[in-house]
Amino acid sequence: MSEANPAAHAVLSSVGSSEAAPPPRNVQATAVALPVPHPEQLEDPLEVQFQQEPITHPDAQPGGRRWARRAMAGERWIARVLRTGAVMSGGMFVASLALELLPRDESVHVAIDLLRKGAASMLLVTPVARLAMAGTLLGLRGEWRYTAIAAGVLALLALAVGAGFQA
Repeated sequence: MSEANPAAHAVLSSVGSSEAAPPPRNVQATAVALPVPHPEQLEDPLEVQFQQEPITHPDAQPGGRRWARRAMAGERWIARVLRTGAVMSGGMFVASLALELLPRDESVHVAIDLLRKGAASMLLVTPVARLAMAGTLLGLRGEWRYTAIAAGVLALLALAVGAGFQA
């Protein structure tokens, strides 16, 4: 510790001791007390309420909360689509693993193969369904630019799948 900085010495000495002292105050800071009118001085009880409640957005419309709720509902729908696809795909994989315990028969082998192919397909289709859901919800909110982008991506995916079937 240096003797040139006594404030640092006071802080460091309070850390090591069993009694923690408050940190040194800034002597330049000053507090200003604002007069608060008493409720009996105000003529209207609504003024009391407005005095106690800060105004954050004086021009806020009540419809803004409605759009926020709709946006959150849209996000929930997208999350449900993703969650449902993942859970169904996982369930199909687990079911195919459970069928492995059965004695090998042609029908069991076909069922295992179908479940695994279905689970893999579900994993591939889930993001596409999410993109379609997001594009629809963006269109309902009036965000046409992002709706057009989502539609373009879906069209490119459809074109690629169509070209893959031709080959």
